Amino acid sequence: MLKSIALPIALLGVFATANADEGQWQPHQLPQLKSELKRIGITIPAEKLADLSKHPMSAIVNITGCSAAFVSSQGLIVTNHHCGYSAIQRNSTAENNYIANGFLAKTRAAELPGGPNTLIYVTEKVENVTERVLKDLPATMSGRERYEEVSARIKSLVAECETDKGYRCSVPSFHRGLEYYRIRQLMIRDVRLVYAPSDKIGEFGGDVDNFEWPRQTGDFSFLRAYVGKDGRPADPSPDNVPYKSKDFLVVSAEGLKTGDPILLAGYPGRTSRYKLPSEIRFARDANFPVRVADMQADLAVIAAATKGNNANEVRYASVVKSTNNVLKKTQGLLDGFARKDIAAIKDVQDAEFRTWFKQQGSKAGVAPTMLADLDALIAADMALQDEEFGWSVASNSDLLKSARTLYRLALENQKPDAKREAGFQERDLSFIKARLARLEQSYVGSVDEARFTSALQRYTKVAPNMHPKGIDALLPAAADAGTLYRQSELGDTAKRLAWIGKDVNAFAKSDDAFIQLAVKMSDATLAIENRRKEIDGNLERVIPQYMSAVIAWKKTQGKPVYPDANSTLRVTYGTVASYSPRDGLTKGPFTTVEGIVEKHTGVHPFTAPKALLDAVRDKRYGVYKDPVLGTVPVNFLSSADTTGGNSGSAVMNKRGELVGLNFDSTYESITKDWYFDSAITRAIHVDIRYMLWVMSEIDHADNVMKEMTIKYPHKK
Repeated sequence: MLKSIALPIALLGVFATANADEGQWQPHQLPQLKSELKRIGITIPAEKLADLSKHPMSAIVNITGCSAAFVSSQGLIVTNHHCGYSAIQRNSTAENNYIANGFLAKTRAAELPGGPNTLIYVTEKVENVTERVLKDLPATMSGRERYEEVSARIKSLVAECETDKGYRCSVPSFHRGLEYYRIRQLMIRDVRLVYAPSDKIGEFGGDVDNFEWPRQTGDFSFLRAYVGKDGRPADPSPDNVPYKSKDFLVVSAEGLKTGDPILLAGYPGRTSRYKLPSEIRFARDANFPVRVADMQADLAVIAAATKGNNANEVRYASVVKSTNNVLKKTQGLLDGFARKDIAAIKDVQDAEFRTWFKQQGSKAGVAPTMLADLDALIAADMALQDEEFGWSVASNSDLLKSARTLYRLALENQKPDAKREAGFQERDLSFIKARLARLEQSYVGSVDEARFTSALQRYTKVAPNMHPKGIDALLPAAADAGTLYRQSELGDTAKRLAWIGKDVNAFAKSDDAFIQLAVKMSDATLAIENRRKEIDGNLERVIPQYMSAVIAWKKTQGKPVYPDANSTLRVTYGTVASYSPRDGLTKGPFTTVEGIVEKHTGVHPFTAPKALLDAVRDKRYGVYKDPVLGTVPVNFLSSADTTGGNSGSAVMNKRGELVGLNFDSTYESITKDWYFDSAITRAIHVDIRYMLWVMSEIDHADNVMKEMTIKYPHKK
């Protein structure tokens, strides 16, 4: 999620601080927010929240694109159903469909492998390495030279940090190159599925209700982290033992009420609150509309190609789910831009900042040509984004992507490891193998052929400026796409993996059609990549100057400036709150199990389990009955600042106890990634009381509940 105020582009994030609930804060910034935390009622000392080695932050983890939290000392992790979906889908077949039927391991031995792409990262150390990344960079460097030098320094910092192979390190930039932090994470690679409710609970409402309110979705699942007997990360093995998590969250079944404070901790993905007005108009008028149309077309092809074949539908379930989520969010951004002219709002902010900069910018030590340089670079960036979109359409084939990855690996293997492109070093080999192997669970030749054929047809119709230089002559005609599949063995997992480690000469001599295509297109695709490096290198020279000026302008306000989300650990806070999406309409902050009964039609996605409907009819609510609502709450709203990647984030009460999981935001909130409107921005969470009720009353997951520490309200 994002923030906003009345300032320029970059200032959007900075000035968003005026709204108390806006901000995706780095943990070390929290002591600067003591008064805000105290104001809303948080009782945990800010200094404790800033310490990654102490509860509750030590219990917060990242799980392959989502957030999660330990809830027992035996490595038990809770996250969203859709975050565990890959593990659920991986183990499902048409005959034994855990997506539809749910899954519960009554014993440790019955837990199912999450697969090589399901990894858990425990952040242990964060250190500022800005000086080591940026010191003495020659001003005469080209953009690409600067990009390559910064990348080399980052790779050196990562290698220095990863001498212990149990850890994964990264050096992300903050404020687009103003600061760099090295992050050290324990990487647990044996993760197993423990429990997930049926999608009739975990996805109730499906794509229809996605981003909507009111909502009644039980978006939760449980996994477990395993390590070797020595307590260190290890490859999956039946000899492994549960990871003994240093800390875990206590669960509170006491519940919340309107106005109560909440803390939310997780790994938000990407926000764009520092974008210029021109960038917003580009997204609104050009980039997003073509992306929406292309996703819709691709989904239609998948639907037609898998129709009537349950096995194929299961294989593509995760792809469809992910694409639909991105589609609805992108369409929501377009609708949000139409509802509120964010570009015009930012025009005003930008004008104010530029006026200030002309008068005071020199005092911030920023070159007077900075804004002109930035405008020119933004224009070049948008032009290249057009071509990159065109290339993404033309290359929409899993076999082509696999062939390109394999050939690029061969090219990079010719270099010393330190000189290889990030993503193709020795440290990345296991991830490459995992991606190529994972394709077996989400690939069908006839479906991929249909997608590629359609994509090639669509590519011929995109605007000329979206055709990357040198690509058109290399692509097959849509009518010939099928021939490539008949002349390729990459659809076979063993044969696909066998290409790992082969040299460039072997690729050049190959008669595999997709390998040949990847080799033929390599120079043109590398040229696009190098142009991207040139632009990014120059942007990362200029944008930090811009941010320095913004921060200098905001310094007198007395509040810290939060950076855009970048998949690193962040904390946000807020209160349980209703909102008014339009005149005369107010939406309350809680939904209940009665809403499930009201929406139930017996037709997907509004099909609830009979056991649940019976329990609601009989009002078997037990200790999970809310004293005010008189029933079991399902979902609730808060004013917390979230975005993609915050899925599965622990929602905690004022004492740091788990009271829910973040899983979505309202449709009106989607534009928060670009502009935070505190009046209507709301995050959607699943209430822990509903989770516990489902576990107890519907799925009888008593063994999982006994493992957690649950605090129940005092009985009168």
